[in-house]
Amino acid sequence: MALLDDVKQALRVSGAALDTEIQDLIDAAKADLQLSGVHPSKIIDTDPLIKRAVVVYCKAHFGYEEPAQAELFMKSYNALKSHLALSQEYTGVSGP
Repeated sequence: MALLDDVKQALRVSGAALDTEIQDLIDAAKADLQLSGVHPSKIIDTDPLIKRAVVVYCKAHFGYEEPAQAELFMKSYNALKSHLALSQEYTGVSGP
């Protein structure tokens, strides 16, 4: 299953009408992870932590009427992003 399909399922979206918007969110999540220090070669759609980060990012930014719900998703995304950015496995940077 493609990442777009996984994210759509997580967002409870069917059909293709919002595919462009959702793909833009996926791309933004990946770019944000890279800006945070995750090495581009580690941003793989099938990696479970990357996939989870992308899904949670998309949930935080996709049409929630309740701002508190979006805020909870964003906090979750930021925590996961921090863990990824601090992990040598995902940054490719050796420790001291």
